[in-house]
Amino acid sequence: MNGTALDGLREQLRGQLVTPRDPDYDSARAVYNGMIDKRPAGVVRVAQVADVIASVNFARDNSLPLAIRGGGHSAPGFGTWDDALVIDFVNRTGVRVDPEAGTARAEAGTTWADFNHATHAFGLATTGGIVGSTGIAGLTLGGGIGYLARKHGLSCDNLISADVVTADGKFLTASETRNEDLFWALRGGGGNFGVVTSLEYKLHPVDMVHAAIIIYGMEHAETVAKFYRDYIDTAPEEFGAFVGFHQGPPVPFLPEEWHGKPVCVVIGMWTGDPAEGAARWQPFLDVAPVAGSLVGPMPYPALNSAFDPLLPKGMQAYWKADFLSELNDGAIAAHLEYGSKVPSVQTSVHVYPIDGAVQRVGQKDTAFVNRGVKFSPVIACMWNDPADNEANIDWVRSYAAALRPHSSPGGYIGFMDGDDQGRIRENYGVNYERLQAIKGKYDPGNLFHVNQNIKPA
Repeated sequence: MNGTALDGLREQLRGQLVTPRDPDYDSARAVYNGMIDKRPAGVVRVAQVADVIASVNFARDNSLPLAIRGGGHSAPGFGTWDDALVIDFVNRTGVRVDPEAGTARAEAGTTWADFNHATHAFGLATTGGIVGSTGIAGLTLGGGIGYLARKHGLSCDNLISADVVTADGKFLTASETRNEDLFWALRGGGGNFGVVTSLEYKLHPVDMVHAAIIIYGMEHAETVAKFYRDYIDTAPEEFGAFVGFHQGPPVPFLPEEWHGKPVCVVIGMWTGDPAEGAARWQPFLDVAPVAGSLVGPMPYPALNSAFDPLLPKGMQAYWKADFLSELNDGAIAAHLEYGSKVPSVQTSVHVYPIDGAVQRVGQKDTAFVNRGVKFSPVIACMWNDPADNEANIDWVRSYAAALRPHSSPGGYIGFMDGDDQGRIRENYGVNYERLQAIKGKYDPGNLFHVNQNIKPA
């Protein structure tokens, strides 16, 4: 469909419609993953919900693929698609905090950096990933693991309501008391059920936290990983931290001799009594020689955005994820083998804890089914040079294959890549058929298929 054919849509919009004949088309079609080079028919930069309704109706009536872009962080590049109409929320980043109610409503283009900035002014936060430039919508709809998950649950567990435009162009609010089946599906089922235009969250008192970024040489990784496994098993839920594998980043608190070398890291924060913060982190400073560390009080948004300078838009990216019922010695051995070969300073391999408040939600209470596992290992490989694509993709696949014998069924949707469509049923387990039925109710024609797709029943 050419730009002239799209003129009928343009007349219905308050926002901007960018087509291949416009000078900013290349910037409008670009997403976070520089490996993705799709050429959509048009990109609608939404100004208001009416633009979303018009775009959904136009795409459906003209049999156009439809792609939805919130923060744009999708590793498979689902925020764009060849010959598609893209609904882009880049200009919709408003956040309204109600400090008395302890809630916040945010538009679908909001990033976690935007959200945290708004809520921190009131000493409040909710679970929101570990990278500030990540969009709130994609992360929440896929579950939402973050530093606060042990204490306050996943991002989707803190979702109070969502405004949604469905495939028939209707505007609905989904909550515990309105369109309850849709609300259930949104909490972990991804973007399969409609265009989410805003999300309302429960907030918690989180202001200054006692944070730590502790870096060790890889020769100590086995000791650190086993200690972390045992420590997190009994740690209070106010202690939110993960173990991971990186290249030494070029940061002031890490001596230059470690820059670019494979390292093991423990990163997280203590949100309990501030007087206990130093003592909570001391065991990790004592367990093995430390190459570099940053430990002390800091605002929660500062930790949540600590990785952002290393992760600009436009890098090549390829990701994988699994779940572990235990971080057993076999899984640790796989991490040691492949974690010692991390190919770039931007690549992160993290093992997130899935326990505490996350496990107090029932397996069937939300679409996010993986409540009985203990850890989620994610391999987020990112690099600059396209010449390294084949080697780095092979490293990720080999790493994931080495973890598979130790893994539980399914994986974390937010870190699945484009070639993981065959794992959809496995990822949702006992909830899959219910998700299919809800998909069939709200999107029987599978208009919303540019995602980790659930086929309608």
